[in-house]
Amino acid sequence: MPNIASAKKNMRKSRAAAVRNRAQRSALRTALKKARAEGAPADTTALAVSLLDRAARKGLIHKNKAARHKSQLARKAAAV
Repeated sequence: MPNIASAKKNMRKSRAAAVRNRAQRSALRTALKKARAEGAPADTTALAVSLLDRAARKGLIHKNKAARHKSQLARKAAAV
């Protein structure tokens, strides 16, 4: 346990960020799963793309990973 006030605050901040990141990552994974499902409507794909863009912008995932997932979703949509 830290003794210095700034270290205590940093620990609180990092815990809060970890909880927030975990929730956003979980929502992203769920959206991707729903978008990849057979017969998924176009709005689920749009939601997944939006979440991917946001996650990449916030640094939750790498921008190339977001681009790769978006490309895969677009390819799947074009094939159907």
